[in-house]
Amino acid sequence: MDISARLTEEFSLRPDHVKNILGLLDEGNTIPFIARYRKEMTGAIDDQVLRNLNDRYEYLKNLEKRKEEVARAITEQEKMTDEIQAAIDGAQTMTEIEDVYRPFKQKKKTRASVATEKGLKPLADFILEQQGDPYAEAVKYIDAEKGVNSAEEAIAGAKDIIAEVVSDNAELRKKLRTLLEKHGEMQVKLVKDDERSTYAMYAEFAELIPEIKNHRILAINRGEKEECLKVKIFFEPSIAKRVCVAKFVKNKNETQCAKLIEEAAEDGYDRLIEPSIEREVRAILTDRASEQAIKMFEVNLRPLLLQPPVKGKVTLGLDPGYRTGCKVAVVDETGKVLDTGVIFPVPPKPDIEGSKKIIKDLIEKHNVDIISIGNGTASKETEIFVADLLKEVDRNVSYAVVNEAGASVYSASPLAVEEFPDLDLTKRSAISIARRLQDPLAELIKIDPKSIGVGQYQHDMDKKRLDGVLGGVLEDCVNSVGVDLNTASVSLLKYVAGLNAGIAKNIVLYREENGKFNSRSQLLKVSKLGTKAYEQCAGFLRIPDGKNIFDNTAVHPESYKKAEKLLSLFGYSEADVRARNLADLPSKVKEYGADKAAQLCELDKATMNDIIAELIKPGRDIRDSLPARKLRKDIMGIEDLAVGMEVEGTVRNVIDFGAFIDIGVHQDGLVHISEITDNYIRHPSDVLKVGQQVKAVIINLDKGKQRIGLSLKQVKKQVN
Repeated sequence: MDISARLTEEFSLRPDHVKNILGLLDEGNTIPFIARYRKEMTGAIDDQVLRNLNDRYEYLKNLEKRKEEVARAITEQEKMTDEIQAAIDGAQTMTEIEDVYRPFKQKKKTRASVATEKGLKPLADFILEQQGDPYAEAVKYIDAEKGVNSAEEAIAGAKDIIAEVVSDNAELRKKLRTLLEKHGEMQVKLVKDDERSTYAMYAEFAELIPEIKNHRILAINRGEKEECLKVKIFFEPSIAKRVCVAKFVKNKNETQCAKLIEEAAEDGYDRLIEPSIEREVRAILTDRASEQAIKMFEVNLRPLLLQPPVKGKVTLGLDPGYRTGCKVAVVDETGKVLDTGVIFPVPPKPDIEGSKKIIKDLIEKHNVDIISIGNGTASKETEIFVADLLKEVDRNVSYAVVNEAGASVYSASPLAVEEFPDLDLTKRSAISIARRLQDPLAELIKIDPKSIGVGQYQHDMDKKRLDGVLGGVLEDCVNSVGVDLNTASVSLLKYVAGLNAGIAKNIVLYREENGKFNSRSQLLKVSKLGTKAYEQCAGFLRIPDGKNIFDNTAVHPESYKKAEKLLSLFGYSEADVRARNLADLPSKVKEYGADKAAQLCELDKATMNDIIAELIKPGRDIRDSLPARKLRKDIMGIEDLAVGMEVEGTVRNVIDFGAFIDIGVHQDGLVHISEITDNYIRHPSDVLKVGQQVKAVIINLDKGKQRIGLSLKQVKKQVN
């Protein structure tokens, strides 16, 4: 297989770009580095496409490797033929190559292997050839010493061998698997239910395989795992058996042999093929559903990590709770902890006035600008308390409710213990809640993505695959934002392209022993950070007050001289960059001629445009261009809502059948995919993303069950 040609076709890219990408990957270059600094070689495709291409590349390489292993194993058995080699070469998936290898695998003891040991393989071949009387032939194989006492026993053994031959046929298995995938039906029965009747809808459930939704497959799998559901893939056996028989009965005139082959084929289907193919189809469905769930996790995680930071604000974090109180932490503009404490503003032992005094004193003492409230247990009551409190405070303080998912996981982690050894885990959680408002990326990066709460069935996924995809999202987000080399934690640094946890620790250790970095080139003095790692990471690490202004931009050190040449060409100096006096640089380049300027500065056009964008705004944060987080000073409860009311909200989680919207009443509302837009969309993620601010109309409301139904498309209808 020409892997490069295959990828070129599948991804609709230019052959030279694909060849370059594969070369860069094989040389050990990272995805962020290739996406940012090798645009001229890749056609400027983005990091997500690169990751998908890399995943497919790895799969195809593994497929080719497996083909070679299978071919070698069959050749060593001296059973290789041109037909088998063609089947190996033509296999498009791992399943297909395993089908080819199936007849040649060493099997455990089977009815067929027992019959073969009795010397009945030639009789089975005779019957399959359909060239004579099988019963007359079977007499030749009667041998009491081998355990064959009659012609009937010989025929029975031969049929066992034929049944296995039928089962092992790669072409037949592929055809039956396709039939099951296209026309099979998933049938589910409820065998027991839990207290919440989680699986009530699957009590008597049946749906055609092509129509069943991915999230249902995962729900059914979980119910089966919990022994609440019994699941079967059904396909009409008579049709499947006819397919099996037709594959092996070549001469219907030889009725005796044809009859025996038919019986053996039907037995092979019932006993060997059906259970095996059903498992394979279930695995295919699960893999498909898991990939979709992982994709949704990826889609949701990216905007969550890239939420705009609330910069330059002294923040008071509140981790709500009932019995143990509400934990408090104040952090300064940089996230440094200034104060901690506990208040009791909610039942069972509320001390409203005492709690107000503590918070008011902290606001005054530390000049608090904003309050960050976790959205977990007792969040609603705590939010009411804060809203009332702010009416009594002279200072302009607002608040925001943040998703606290994973805060408790972080607070009990070794990393949190290392950061705050003298604080208990509840106060660490309040610190995390404060910091994730200030800089979501820097704080959320410390938490296992599976605990952040923006996915479905993440704990049922293949851990290695899920960790790989989510690690890629973390890496892309960190590198697209950039990292301050002198303040970044190990947690953040380890996701920078070319670095790992060990090198990240060495960077922090170097910083502690030698003081702040003054230039990117000092990285080469860090233990175990070699020239390749430096090439990959340097452009993503920032030094805001470094000696070279380029060190505070995404301009790569390899392009410094070219960037200087560009500045000189249009009469600018480094001082102009520091003073941000380059607003008219794009117009000057356009007037001069972009192609001409790029050629003169030895740059490709895409890289030159990136450099210009960085020089205009050195130290820029891509998150600053996103819509700012909505801050509040007052509160609304579910009791204040009514059907037909228009509300504003923030997308909290996007799922296969809709999205959950935070409308500021503690209980998220659900907008079904059918209520997102009048236009056709394949998936809610086509239109919505986590963190997006939207307007919605309440279309149904159950205050008793705390359920809110929303519509986005009806907002426009009301306006019209």
